[in-house]
Order: sequence, then C-alpha cells, then structure tokens
Amino acid sequence: MHKALIVDDDSAFAEILQQILEEQGYEVKTATDGNDGYFNYLLFKPDLIITDIQMPRCDGFQLMRYIRTHDPRIRTIYMSADLSRFKSRLDEERDHYNANLLAKPFSKVDLIRLLPEIRV
Repeated sequence: MHKALIVDDDSAFAEILQQILEEQGYEVKTATDGNDGYFNYLLFKPDLIITDIQMPRCDGFQLMRYIRTHDPRIRTIYMSADLSRFKSRLDEERDHYNANLLAKPFSKVDLIRLLPEIRV
C-alpha cells in the first residue's frame, strides 16, 4: 500500500484531502505544519508528501529540504493559493525533483489526476 503525508495548517482541508487519498487506496497521515510534518515523515516513511507552502514555524520548502536529506527522490505535491508568488522556487522544484503543483482551490479531479504520476 502506498503512503501519503498531508501537511497543511488548515486541518479541515487536510481531512478532506485525506478522505480523497484513502478512497484511492493510500494510507494517510496528516500534520499541521512543517515541524510536525517532518516528525511524521520520520515515523511514517510515506511515498508521497502533499504540502502547503505557507505555514507557521516551518514552511513547505523548509520541510522538503529536511525530508530530502533522507530521501532526495520523495514524490512531492506543493499546494498554494498563490503559486505565482513562489514561481522561481517552484520551477526549481519541478526541474530538480519532479515536484507537482496544485493551485488552491483545486478539485478532487485535479488531485486524482496527479496521483497516477506519483505512484511508483
């Protein structure tokens, strides 16, 4: 079974994403910020990280920098309501790590469309 970690400071939104991924056959854990996400990554060892970019204490980019010290090839989907604000960082993430992007709000179909690419 594939495992996914959802990291978002909006717990209601994370819960909706968790339901969608569980319907797709993933085992899912959630975290409320990058620090909590990193701790959960170490315990859970997911195949996929879905992370918001802007979060308190530790943002999505910092989180992925920490995680990639353990697994540089971890599959990643970044989420943000304003992807254009992070364009250069996200372009680098796509080029170097094959990261995917979702602009909030997005549909269930938008998320599911990315999952076949993610599954290994």
